[in-house]
Amino acid sequence: MTCAACVNRVEKRLARIEGVSATVNLATGRARVSHPAAVTVGDLLAAVERAGYSAELPAPPPPERAQPPNASDPAGSPESGGDREERQRLLVTALLSVPVLVLSMAPVLQFRNWQWLCFVLAAPVVVWSSWPFHVRAVRGLRHAAATMDTLVSLGVAASFCWSAYALFLGGAGTPGMRMPFTLLPSAGGEVAHVYLEAAVGVPLFVLAGRFLESRARHGTGEALRSLAGLAVKDVTVREGGAERLVPIERLRVGQEFIVRPGERVATDGVVVSGSSALDLSLVTGESEPVEVGPDRPVVGGAVNAGGLLVVRATEVGADTRLARITRMVTEAQAGKARAQRLADTVAGAFVPVVLALAVTVLGFWLGAGADPQAAVTACVAVLVVACPCALGLATPTALLAATGRGARLGVLVSGPRALETLRHVDTVVLDKTGTLTTGRMTVARVTAVPGGIGRERALWLAGGVERGSEHPLGRAVVAYCGQQLPRLPLPEVTGFRATAGVGVTGVVEGHRVEVRAAGADAHPSLAAALAEAEAAARTAVLVRVDGVDQALVCVGDVLRPGSYRAVDRIRRLGVRPVLATGDRAAAAAHVAAALGIEEVRAGCSPEDKAELVRELREQGRRVAVIGDGVNDAAALAGADLGIAMGSGTDVAIGAADVTLVRGDIEAVADAVLLARRTLGTIRLGLVWAFGYNAVTLPLAAVGSLSPMAAAAAMSVSSLLVVGNSLRLRTWQPSPRARRTGPGVRVEGAGR
Repeated sequence: MTCAACVNRVEKRLARIEGVSATVNLATGRARVSHPAAVTVGDLLAAVERAGYSAELPAPPPPERAQPPNASDPAGSPESGGDREERQRLLVTALLSVPVLVLSMAPVLQFRNWQWLCFVLAAPVVVWSSWPFHVRAVRGLRHAAATMDTLVSLGVAASFCWSAYALFLGGAGTPGMRMPFTLLPSAGGEVAHVYLEAAVGVPLFVLAGRFLESRARHGTGEALRSLAGLAVKDVTVREGGAERLVPIERLRVGQEFIVRPGERVATDGVVVSGSSALDLSLVTGESEPVEVGPDRPVVGGAVNAGGLLVVRATEVGADTRLARITRMVTEAQAGKARAQRLADTVAGAFVPVVLALAVTVLGFWLGAGADPQAAVTACVAVLVVACPCALGLATPTALLAATGRGARLGVLVSGPRALETLRHVDTVVLDKTGTLTTGRMTVARVTAVPGGIGRERALWLAGGVERGSEHPLGRAVVAYCGQQLPRLPLPEVTGFRATAGVGVTGVVEGHRVEVRAAGADAHPSLAAALAEAEAAARTAVLVRVDGVDQALVCVGDVLRPGSYRAVDRIRRLGVRPVLATGDRAAAAAHVAAALGIEEVRAGCSPEDKAELVRELREQGRRVAVIGDGVNDAAALAGADLGIAMGSGTDVAIGAADVTLVRGDIEAVADAVLLARRTLGTIRLGLVWAFGYNAVTLPLAAVGSLSPMAAAAAMSVSSLLVVGNSLRLRTWQPSPRARRTGPGVRVEGAGR
């Protein structure tokens, strides 16, 4: 396919099959087809062939490797066979064309019989170099269709045939003939002009433009190729105490494998032993390494920056997170925005209109008594300048660049519809637990009794007795001790006993230590901290050593780092935040106050959240929902746009249009800004494409544009559209505000 008219033709041919709908992407050369079970792949391939094109199913990736398809270069790498042939054709065309262009444009260099040398050099360009254009034009003719290849083929043939007439019959073949060059076509005199420079310039510029477009479009798939590079080929498996290196295809769920420092994690899994820091920047966009240890999940493709890890595989092959990310990006790049569908529809009728216009221009000039060569020149210029390449490239290249850039920023967009909706969202419904907060119990504050054993000593003893507890609160205390007292290993506990609903007790370092629910009998100095914890709906526990109160530990669900900045940035973009949670009113109000959210709905069931979304939409708002749990799936699906946290459940991710891979809601603002920039880029490209034709076609029709200048203008138009789209590859979100919100910790296990 070479232009939007080709895309339109293939889509129409496939749509003639009952129940079939197809989306064809010019930039990737791929089609996404929905069809009933009764329609076979053979039927679809035959339909494409009837449209004058060849088609085949994409080669499946090697099993277990999650190797993504190349989204921007269907032929493969930049040095694939098709690219080499295209480059060779361009080089040969340039070697033959440059002498013709120089002699035709510089009269001072025109020697005796120079025109015959140009004719000999131009003939291979017109036949061999332009052969792909001629073949596709004839193929289209057989199917009663016209594309940009039809325009190029006719333009080249008309220029060369007129030049042959001028040389053999028009007096231009005399040995001493001289011909001045001008960008504006001219005619008149006793000798017919030779347009060999147009006959070679048109294919030269078109081939050069296509080659540069191909190279540029190849760059838009950089994100997918970098994801492909994360796939591990071999893995060190541990079995029965022995280690052996096996291909990744042989790794199975439940097997343990080794990840040494500097190696990539082979697949998704859970750490069995060892601790390290993982670099997830290329997988999730997280800039800082993530610490992992026993029982912590790891993601395939992450780089082990520290110690030796033993990991048990939980997902392999197409089920891994890396494979899911790749599929989402690939699917997103296969879609079309509404603006591009309009452009493709216009392009489908554009080429026949241009052919009719070219014939009309030729007839008008001849009927008006103009010189035949002036009439032919205007006709050829109309054919060449009107190629609708830019129309077909405006949206696909922008979408490829934007989705690739979004993936690198940790934002996966499901397709053009999601981008268009994201740009117009004015209300966002935020879940609390797991979205604005971490979703797990964490120590929020430790308050020591004045004159006691001190904060660190009390925390250390509490951590020692909680080592024997399986309660989430106990695990939170132990984890906090590891963070706050990394150089002090927790002591051993004896006589451990847990009482449901009350707390735990045990002997640590010869002291009787109790960690129990705090009540009214707590030390008077802890009353203020206890009241604050109750107001914030936190869980407060009392640390008592040898029967004496020593500290109050407040445990709760903490705000995610960056939640305040995220909500603030969302509000600054003109989007209204609404907090909807299944948690208690006190916890919800505390989070809302900390983040500056005015509208709060607490105690919401999944049905209540879905009903809230319906109410907001009925008010005329364009609603996005951000969530991470199964209970958010209905609201995500019912919203104008669903945004799922990448750390959430598969159900939530499946119901969403956008996934925040790195689990950072600050990426929401980045996604909105990227959507606005992308749609702006697409509109600019389409305005340029339509405007270019609106200006150049009249100039060509009135004889103010030569065929060679028309070919150059057509190629430059396509390159400008592609170059404008490629700017999205380096787009950066606005610098994040340094302002941070209050360091508030909140409790709440409800969703």
